[in-house]
Amino acid sequence: MAQTRLPHDAKAGPTKPEVRAVTLAKLDLAPDDHFAEVGSCTGAVTIEAARRAGRVTALERKPGRAETTVKNLAANGLELRAGGAAATDGGVREPSTATGQQADVEVRVAEAPEGLPGDADALFLGGSRNYEAVLDRAVETGVDRVVMNVSRLEVAGAAAAAFRDRDLLDEVVQFQVSHGYELAGATSFDSENPVYMLVGGTDSEDATPDIATDGGRR
Repeated sequence: MAQTRLPHDAKAGPTKPEVRAVTLAKLDLAPDDHFAEVGSCTGAVTIEAARRAGRVTALERKPGRAETTVKNLAANGLELRAGGAAATDGGVREPSTATGQQADVEVRVAEAPEGLPGDADALFLGGSRNYEAVLDRAVETGVDRVVMNVSRLEVAGAAAAAFRDRDLLDEVVQFQVSHGYELAGATSFDSENPVYMLVGGTDSEDATPDIATDGGRR
């Protein structure tokens, strides 16, 4: 698989490659899927989703970060048709698919949930801003698959309750990645911050019977 290049900095860390791999596996994107993303930032997830889905709509509320998303898309073979930058008025610029990427990608400078499309099949929340309203929109529009990544324990607990209250929750995954480095001729490890991943969607028919109200499995 093609490597994701992120030469342009959004002054916020991208979703780490290992986390992206699990995120995309849980989203299970197919060529006929419309993928929506809240908080594109560097475009790391946007780029990898564009290699799997048929259509991608990426929301970023900060114009500077949306510009970074666009630049990193271009660095990975997605060139803009409409002259250079994400629109700063809530409008859309569409990268070309001429280089062999199948997805039709849109980058929107907009807040969620207002800027979200009404026909998304899969949704990724890279942060916790307005997440309850975003989940409400997911229920309203019938999003099949929803994944939210959280790095703070308290937010993860509240988000799990919000997923559960809306019958969206399939599972909560907690994982941590460590990278090796040389130390005194041997290998030691630096640990990344743990990630809490909430996975579900409106087709999660077994969410309520499988997950107890205290968070345990029945």
